Amino acid sequence: MLAYQGIIFVFQNRPAMSDAEFGRMSFKEPELETKRGPAQPHWYERYLQPCIGELVGSAFFIYIGCVSVIENSDGTGRLQPALAHGLALGLTIAILGNISGGHYNPAVTLGAWLVGGLNMVMVIPYWISQLCGGMIGAGLAKVTTVWERYENATGGAFTAITSDPQLPAAVVGEIVMTMLLVMAVCMGAINEKTKSPLAPFCIGLTVTVDILAGGAVSGACMNPARAFGPAVAANHWEYHWVYWVSPMGAALLVGALIRYVVGFQGLPECPGGGELYGFWQESF
Repeated sequence: MLAYQGIIFVFQNRPAMSDAEFGRMSFKEPELETKRGPAQPHWYERYLQPCIGELVGSAFFIYIGCVSVIENSDGTGRLQPALAHGLALGLTIAILGNISGGHYNPAVTLGAWLVGGLNMVMVIPYWISQLCGGMIGAGLAKVTTVWERYENATGGAFTAITSDPQLPAAVVGEIVMTMLLVMAVCMGAINEKTKSPLAPFCIGLTVTVDILAGGAVSGACMNPARAFGPAVAANHWEYHWVYWVSPMGAALLVGALIRYVVGFQGLPECPGGGELYGFWQESF
């Protein structure tokens, strides 16, 4: 009873609150802090946009490559195509690499999937996009160059193999050169232990070196999409299978070599366990 009377006495003797003080009072309820996870990318960004990036990048790369062969002036030899292919590839990778990973090559896509740099569901869509981009690039080269030069260069298609005795050297050469290219991509752009922001430059330089060294052996294709587009545009299919079997076989060899011998500790736990797209998004 005494405690109750004391409480009443305190409230009765408390000075009255002015209107100004009352107006400054806040009756807002405390907000509960909510934690939200990272926003999930839209389906367009996850599935369609990477394919568009592969199509556009392949079209640009193969257009530049074909035109460099068609317009190759006398006396430059393999230097002009080598520089054009290497610079075009490095540039398109640097521009579009964070969208699709910058493959532009079915063999690179296969190797990337084998080492865990690409989800399996995107492999076939990537291949389709790359082949369509190759046909677009080769078609643009056909309509933008002088017809006589286009005919003389067979539209930029690969004509280095002219007889069966050349096949063993050409097949082995394509395998070795493609292995170097796919390894440059996988180790320079995917493997956590070795990837580098200089990956686009290194990959483009690899193409340049391969063409300078092995252009006379097999044409130094290393890319089924690069072979397929000009073959369709110029209707040239002689020994075309070499530029599919050798690069894809090289990708299988590199996938096994990196996963089980060279760089296992820097790779995802299983093939297809990596990001859906984008090799080196964290490198730039």
